[in-house]
Amino acid sequence: MELFFKMPSKEARTAMSDASLELGNRFRGNEYKKNAEEAIIKTTSHDHARVLSSGNAAIMAAMSTMKGPVMIPDQGGWSGFKKICEFYGLELVNLPTEMGVIHLETLDELVKLKSPESLFFTSFAGYMAEQPVKGIYDICEDNRVILVEDASGSVGDPQKKLACGDHSHVLVASTGSPKMVNVGNGGFISTSDQGMVNDMSFILKTLQGSPVTCAGLVEEIKRAPESLVKTINACEFIKKEIESALHPKKRGINIAIPHDEPKSVARLLRNKLQVNGGGMITTCPRYDRINQPAICLEVKNLDIHCLKKENLREIVDIVNYTI
Repeated sequence: MELFFKMPSKEARTAMSDASLELGNRFRGNEYKKNAEEAIIKTTSHDHARVLSSGNAAIMAAMSTMKGPVMIPDQGGWSGFKKICEFYGLELVNLPTEMGVIHLETLDELVKLKSPESLFFTSFAGYMAEQPVKGIYDICEDNRVILVEDASGSVGDPQKKLACGDHSHVLVASTGSPKMVNVGNGGFISTSDQGMVNDMSFILKTLQGSPVTCAGLVEEIKRAPESLVKTINACEFIKKEIESALHPKKRGINIAIPHDEPKSVARLLRNKLQVNGGGMITTCPRYDRINQPAICLEVKNLDIHCLKKENLREIVDIVNYTI
């Protein structure tokens, strides 16, 4: 079995190489930018989009418009939420979850109690489990809370449950490696709120992505649906074969397996599951995944051509034998 870390497609790399030769050509640079923004708008169903230098830049832009408390999940979110909230000096409200997954009843109660201005969360809790985004949006809409969905792991969802502007006020995403829109760098933000775009204008210009990133994004966003579906299907197969895997019934793009000694077991698994160009084994507790000892199989890190049934079966056998 040979496993490979996810890389930008050949087409994306060619487009980025061509764009790099046009650096300094303002007309061509604006054309790359326009094409990328149109591709994001088509994918997200929002009215406005901007390509930025990173996913954190997109979060920073969104949060720059906030003045009131920012609510985030108590686990399974993104560490950048906390850091950028602290950078702006905003009040942080932690939302209790069940292993990262938001319960609508809990959200409704806490929103009414704490009156946050915004809720920042990820489409998949810790990349492991799909959030009930439509229900979350309805509660936020009813209580005038701005919903900001980090869709780094879910862009291109063919079911339109995730990364869809119909039920998120703002979408932010990283397009760095190894994300669903896998450019190797950059990020984006989208919204239908023209007032928010106006309020973010300075920081959007300051943190804008390069024409090279824009060129790669146009190619990679076409491939996001296939990458997402194949990764979700691979995780579904593995979850069925590893009894202790968390969130077995939910869509996700990685897998967490509770273990009392995650670091020692992870060392063994890294030796047995070597990935050309990167890795696929991480450990918890960690805010970005789950706040309990566990091993994570970062299936999202793998090139989709590696996700063949025979490879998945071998991964399952190695993990079950090792843990």
